[in-house]
Amino acid sequence: MNFFIKILKDFPSYLWSGWGSIASIFLFLALWDFGNQIYGNLILPSPNETFVALFELLKDETMQSEIMITLNRAMIGFGLAILVGSILGLFAGLFITASIMSRPIVTILFGMPPIAWIVLAMIWFGMGDTTVIFTVFIASFPIVFVGALQGTRTLEGDLKEMADSFHLPFSMKLFDLYLPHIFSYIFPAYISALGMSWKIVIMAELLATSDGLGAALAVARSQLETSTALAIVTIMIASLLIIEYVVLEPIKKELEAWRD
Repeated sequence: MNFFIKILKDFPSYLWSGWGSIASIFLFLALWDFGNQIYGNLILPSPNETFVALFELLKDETMQSEIMITLNRAMIGFGLAILVGSILGLFAGLFITASIMSRPIVTILFGMPPIAWIVLAMIWFGMGDTTVIFTVFIASFPIVFVGALQGTRTLEGDLKEMADSFHLPFSMKLFDLYLPHIFSYIFPAYISALGMSWKIVIMAELLATSDGLGAALAVARSQLETSTALAIVTIMIASLLIIEYVVLEPIKKELEAWRD
């Protein structure tokens, strides 16, 4: 409980430190507007036109439902990847044989293109939620697994020997020594897996479902509604930025405070 109270207490200063990031977003918008002046509205609508289309979409109850469908699919697949990847990665990190045996499997999973997983999932599960969730899970799983594996394998033997020599209680060793070190590896993996999940869910929906933001993007493409397509892309990116920088980054900052 104290951990979350400290996150909330430090949140205003965290937001204040984000001025540099906000400046880079404004620079991006300026470049976007410059591109609009060169290529025109059909190829690249202006930021103003896109944001007008965005507000119209957000007022539409159907689009609100599509956003929730996509968010739900992404979070289920991402959550399963975190749960299974963390457990198996920690287990593999504890045993050298399991670590060696898992390497070729992880290489295969990393090397498999997401589009190939989508095609296979469409054959196995048909068109629907399961295909999308499976694809998100299988694309994010190896990232989390490797993070957990590296975090466990890199625990320093000297620190473990020192903790044993001082007869520290197991709870103290777990919460003050092992978990902070492991989380310093596994939490960046969570953030990378989140970005991967968000990209994959849109791609899978575009190919394998008739609802969700990916399907809405396919409709906008078929009708050449460039401003609507960019508005949907803006929703996707804004959702990812909010989850990563408003939810996950403050937690990561507190977890890694022991490094300072």
